[in-house]
Amino acid sequence: MTRHSPGSEQPGRIPVGGDDRWLLVAVAGLLSFVAMLDMNIVNVALADIADGLHVSAATAQWAVLGYQLPVVALLLPVGRWLDGVGMRSALLVATAGFGLCSALAAAAPWASWLIAARLAQGAFGAVLFVLMPVLALRSVRPQLRGRAMSVPATLGPLGAVTGPAVGGLLLDHLGWRAVFLVKIPFCLLALVVAWRAMPRDGDLRLPDRRSAADAVLVGSGVAAVLLALTLASRSRGWLVLALAAVPPLWWWLRGPGGRPLVGVLRAAGLFRAHTAVLALAVGFAAMHYVVALHLQRDDGVSATTTGLTVLAFPLGMGLAGPVGGRLADRSGARPVAVIGAALTAAGLLLLVPLGGDWSPVGVAWRLALAGLGMGLNGGPTQALVMGAAPPDRTATVGSSVQLARSLGFTLGPALATAAWGLAGGDDGVTAGLTLAAVAACIAVPLLALQGRRSAPVREMSTDAAPAAHHP
Repeated sequence: MTRHSPGSEQPGRIPVGGDDRWLLVAVAGLLSFVAMLDMNIVNVALADIADGLHVSAATAQWAVLGYQLPVVALLLPVGRWLDGVGMRSALLVATAGFGLCSALAAAAPWASWLIAARLAQGAFGAVLFVLMPVLALRSVRPQLRGRAMSVPATLGPLGAVTGPAVGGLLLDHLGWRAVFLVKIPFCLLALVVAWRAMPRDGDLRLPDRRSAADAVLVGSGVAAVLLALTLASRSRGWLVLALAAVPPLWWWLRGPGGRPLVGVLRAAGLFRAHTAVLALAVGFAAMHYVVALHLQRDDGVSATTTGLTVLAFPLGMGLAGPVGGRLADRSGARPVAVIGAALTAAGLLLLVPLGGDWSPVGVAWRLALAGLGMGLNGGPTQALVMGAAPPDRTATVGSSVQLARSLGFTLGPALATAAWGLAGGDDGVTAGLTLAAVAACIAVPLLALQGRRSAPVREMSTDAAPAAHHP
């Protein structure tokens, strides 16, 4: 391999040099877990936050929304920005900022302080969400991508699932401020490892005016969508907010920020894979919402039993994640991703006939089957998508995948609530689970059928530097 002089590497590219940097893959998994943990861990502490800061429950809710909104809204602009900056610098700044904001949130003396800290933390979280799959992809040789991508693809959703359980434990023993402090040791560990293990690969620069304009357009549109979904179950004004999201998103899509992304996805044939990621996330989130709510509220099962029952899903996922990566490296990512999606769909379909007559054991083994499928699917699907991305657009494609997954996590509970409300009673439970199962079933043919590739559009390459070769 040709040696490069300092600073000659393409920004954001890790010069592997024939050595697989599994320590950096572990960092990607750790930070994926922490970033996703923060999506749900604060939910259980909202009542205590409201009491502790002497605010209403609606105001305390912004401790969650203040993080989720910038995470989802900034994913696409962040992806474009990260394609042109040094990955090491971006990772260090984002991780340090994320940890600092956690400390500021824990020290909040009043609600406005807490909300400001969470908004800033969400912006840093968006950078981490985009960086993690790219870091895993570029830290190993192509023939080991399946295994590497399975690490953040498995640990990220595990963070989302275990968030409420971890948050409840901390809340009971240490109070609501510990819910924010728990992430700081992980951030410090990631900082130390990244500082020592990642080579210098370029400087960090502020986003240009185009990236800032993209952030405003996409951020306002996606924020309107998420707020509309949040209000859908209790206010008729949600439709106005949903319609308000159309103009900025349409303007961005037709402008210099959106056209290159559409061109990349079309050229690489990735639209079906993105839709599959969205569908599986909807199915997973809808199922998790319906099962937890029905067990505890309608069946009178204790919170501990409910937590142990729902834990079957992440247990199956954690066991199958490493297996999925190895199988993808040996047999190809697509067939393993399809098999995983099919198992997830099967597990969710088996929940539907239960209706309202549940037993924790009967639910648990079905959830374990669905979790095994998600574990098999996550890494191979991520490797399939990221491997098809142009070398100079991996962060852009990574951001679009993360957006699809994040929107699915948000859409799932909202759609399940709507289905439950329309059907009512035990029929509502069946309707919510049917929705989850149908969403998972949709993902199977989408992954099985390879998307058509097309010629790259001109916007894709006009501002792109030639990709540096790496194994």
